[in-house]
Amino acid sequence: QVQLVESGGGFVQAGGSLRLSCATSARTFSIYAMGWFRQAPGKEREFVAAISRSASNTVYADSVKDRFAISRDNAKNTVYLQVNSLEPEETAVYYCAEDAQFGRSWTPTGLDEYSYWGEGTQVTVTS
Repeated sequence: QVQLVESGGGFVQAGGSLRLSCATSARTFSIYAMGWFRQAPGKEREFVAAISRSASNTVYADSVKDRFAISRDNAKNTVYLQVNSLEPEETAVYYCAEDAQFGRSWTPTGLDEYSYWGEGTQVTVTS
């Protein structure tokens, strides 16, 4: 059973930044793409960003492009999400997830393409 643990969330003023981290217990971390998703109160979970297993490819939701940056350190079994210029409507629980298929040649963006999920970290943006 793979365990994913997010951290780095908190309260931040509009325009502020946070660095979210997701550590996994998986010894095979480097062969899976990883993704970040978020779920705001009363809304469905949505894709934010994803990174390929080698970090050669990253994909972002249009709403966060140029403000967020996903990265990974395979030696530390950790994926990161740098979130900048946050807006109050981006208050949400941010989740990381592991690709359901190892060695995939593309970077998945759909919720159903990910198997293991963390418990999430709360990000609250105040105006």
